Amino acid sequence: MSRILCAAITMGLVAPALAATPAVGQGLNVIAIGMFLVFVVATLAITKWAARRNNSVADHYAAGGKITAMQNGWAIAGDYMSAASLLGISALVFTSGYDGLIYSIGFLASWPIILFLIAEPLRNLGRYTLADVLSYRLKQRPIRAFSASSSIVIVLLYLVSQMVGAGKLVELLFGFNYTSAVVLVGVLMVVYVFFGGMLATTWIQIIKAVMLLAGCAFMAFMVMSRFGFRLNNLFDHAITVHGKHEAIMRPGGLVSDPVSAVSLGLALIFGTAGLPHILMRFFTVNNVKAARKSVLYATGIVGTGYALIIVIGFGTIALVAQDPLYHNSNGAIIGGLNMVAVHLAHAVGGNVFLGFICAVAFSTILAVVAGLTLAGSSAISHDLYATVIRKGQASDKDEMRVSRVTTLVLGVLSILLGILFEKQTIAFIVSLTFSIAASSNFPVLLLSIYWRGLTTRGAVVGGTMGLVTAVVLTILSPTVWVQVLGHASAVYPYEYPALFSMMVAFVGIYVFSVTDRSARGAWERSAYQNQRVDCELGIIAKSAS
Repeated sequence: MSRILCAAITMGLVAPALAATPAVGQGLNVIAIGMFLVFVVATLAITKWAARRNNSVADHYAAGGKITAMQNGWAIAGDYMSAASLLGISALVFTSGYDGLIYSIGFLASWPIILFLIAEPLRNLGRYTLADVLSYRLKQRPIRAFSASSSIVIVLLYLVSQMVGAGKLVELLFGFNYTSAVVLVGVLMVVYVFFGGMLATTWIQIIKAVMLLAGCAFMAFMVMSRFGFRLNNLFDHAITVHGKHEAIMRPGGLVSDPVSAVSLGLALIFGTAGLPHILMRFFTVNNVKAARKSVLYATGIVGTGYALIIVIGFGTIALVAQDPLYHNSNGAIIGGLNMVAVHLAHAVGGNVFLGFICAVAFSTILAVVAGLTLAGSSAISHDLYATVIRKGQASDKDEMRVSRVTTLVLGVLSILLGILFEKQTIAFIVSLTFSIAASSNFPVLLLSIYWRGLTTRGAVVGGTMGLVTAVVLTILSPTVWVQVLGHASAVYPYEYPALFSMMVAFVGIYVFSVTDRSARGAWERSAYQNQRVDCELGIIAKSAS
């Protein structure tokens, strides 16, 4: 184990250094690099500790169900507050002002839905993955194949956003070229999940959440101190220096039409309840009470974090927008728009705080990509391999082997996609991920819990329709069809697909379920009552524990 970890460190830290280019920004920051390395070494030590306790499928996927509610709440917050939170939302506020806050509000508004509709049934009916819940009364092989396919699409897209943020951050901090920076992050991500499983991922997420909240609190405090601790003063100065002036305090800067606004809101609010790496966290606690308390803790932590990011976002306008120190010779922000929060850290706290925020941002990304990779590998190993291919006859050893091979494959794919999508805005990629989750996993999960009439045919066909619609409309949207593919005009005129793709999913699920007259469909409807009993009493959860 120690030799393998040393090899990973060497490959991850030394190899990219060989490809280093002249530093981006103000030169190499020794303090920042030191804090960065301290975090990497600390997380590898956690991984080595967790590897000794990662001996079974239950340990690898769910940390043996031994995580407490408080720990899980912090871990959920760490998993949820990704690069899109600190880096992406700050960049959106920097460019669009008021409309950038849509993401903060939408992300936070999702948690009551999870608390009241999802958390308890999920914990009572499942063991490791979303598909465990869906397959309670639906046919195992088709529903697990659908769930795994949908989860992989979501995981890969979400990984892209994190890899782009991580690549830009390491490029800015070390002066590596972007490709080498992405490779570094990919190597570390694979090491965490391959050896430490859910236990290592959980503790990395907890540490990251604490660091992120502390860093955001200090940054917001320092920003407010520059303006007499009065929000009006901050907003007035931001209006004065921003190129759009008063327009940044009005809606329409980011989303200019009602359809796109509603679609984005639906994606952010309901997409969270379809993210596989978030849903997996409810299997790491040992009872329903702990699952509910986890959501309450996470809501408080996430809400505090997003409130602070609002101040940070307007702080970037007030203190970074016109400072030549943070612009290159062409007048563009050094490192790209996603780095404005990092520049703000330097503006209010100098090199020491810049080093801390860089370490926090990097830990944010590593924690999230580790959780995503674990969710993706479990979907393939547990749902596809163990259940669909081996029909439930796979041993724990075989399943663990497939999970680790999948981790390596996902690591390679995430690196390649991160390089391909280098120029995309982090928050936009995240919004597309949420749109797909809200259009595929969420409708099927919600109706499997609360609608007696759901059948396997309806779930698979309707869920696939929602998934395909979200992906196709995204490709045909102005951002991809025009900006990426270079066409003159977009086939689908709106930025976000969720309004239509969610509608397609729910209608498709309903139509193909009510028209299912098969004997299997009739049995699935009759089995709903037993599911409701277990959903309330937690019989499966108790026996699994």
